Formats: sequence, C-alpha cells, structure tokens
Amino acid sequence: MTREEKSKAITEITDVLSQNGNIYLTDISGLNSIETSNLRRLCFKSGVKLEVMKNTLLGQAMKASDKDFGDLLETLKGNTSVMLSDVGNAPAKVIKDFRKKSERPILKGAIIESDIYLGDEQLELLSSIKSKEEIIGEIVLLLQSPVRNVISALKSSSNKLSGIIQTLSNREEKSIDKEASNEAPTEEVSNEAPTEEASTEAPTEEVSNEAPTEEASNEAPTEEASNEDDSEETNKKEN
Repeated sequence: MTREEKSKAITEITDVLSQNGNIYLTDISGLNSIETSNLRRLCFKSGVKLEVMKNTLLGQAMKASDKDFGDLLETLKGNTSVMLSDVGNAPAKVIKDFRKKSERPILKGAIIESDIYLGDEQLELLSSIKSKEEIIGEIVLLLQSPVRNVISALKSSSNKLSGIIQTLSNREEKSIDKEASNEAPTEEVSNEAPTEEASTEAPTEEVSNEAPTEEASNEAPTEEASNEDDSEETNKKEN
C-alpha cells in the first residue's frame, strides 16, 4: 500500500467512525469461511455492518477522529473486526446469538455514543442497553395505557349507559385522588411580624386661645324720667 493509498484509507475510516455513534471492536479470528459468512448474514439481518480493519490504519483513524476513544486504542492487537449499528445493543445481541454455536466473536470493547466499554465481560450489559427507539416506544405505551384501560373498561360494561357513566366517574375520581396525593399540604406562614399600629401622635386637646368673653354692657343703666309723673304732680298742685 502506497503512502497515498494509506492516507486515503485512514481518511475513509475516520469518516466511518465519525458517522457512527455505536462502534464495537471484536475478534473473529478462528472462524472459517462458512462461519464468517453466517456471521455476516446474521449481522445484515440485524442491521449491523461488519468490517475487518488493520489495527494500524484503525488506530490512526481513531486518533484523527473528533471522538475520544480513550482506552479502546489499547485493544487494537491481533485480529480486529468493527461492528457498526444505529442501535446501540444490536451488535451485542448478534454476538450473543452467534456464540450459542461458536466461541467467537470476542468483544474487545465498544463505544456507545460517548460511553466506553472495555472487555468481553461487558457483553451482557451492552445487550441489555435500550435503544432510543425502545425508550420512546415505552414512553408512548405508557402515555397510551390509560386510554386503553378506559376502552377495556367500557367494553366490559357491555356498552350500557350506566356502566359507561360509572367507568368515567371512577376514572375521574382516581385522577383527582392522584393529583391530591401529589400535592403536599401547604400552610401559609406569614413571615411578617405582627404590627401594632401605635399612634406616634400625642393626644391633642383643643385649647381655645380665645379668652372667655363676658358680655359686659357698656351702656349705663338709664332711668326713665317719666314725664307722666311730672304731669301728675302738676295736676295735683292745680287742684
């Protein structure tokens, strides 16, 4: 292999590693041509791509990749075959299934998204990892389960009006009880200290600045000199 061919191969492997989030490194040495064909057939049915790569080229591609392969570089010894899949646990299931009749493949290590697994003892754990599709499917089933329960209950009520009403009523009561149980009782505690309105204003008495006034009559008492008396005295003298 020329230097240009080697550089081109490294670039191609680097692109493959960058485009796949689930990468398994395995050892399939010891398998004959028929067993290798059967393994490839099983991988194809499971959506797994199997490629045999040279350790030197794969190692340089891993170093050139934007991913951190960590200690997986230490596993590049002897025979190395790479399994690629969109589903994280698919290669692990293929290995477990194939090893029912053979001792190979042996798992060297794997990287699932950004998590690294080293050693064949990780095979059981990897096979039990749920894919994104499986997790989404479980969430959908969980969200749909109350609807299915209602439909089943309605069918068991023989579509009678009373049965339907009772079923819906029970479902509403369960929903209310569930919401009530989830809400912790809260007591509103006033953080404000009790305030007493103390009047800072001194009591005021209205003091009249005006001195009491007595109505003193400035008019001197007048004696009415009766003209009538004078006239009476005059009349007496004349008589």
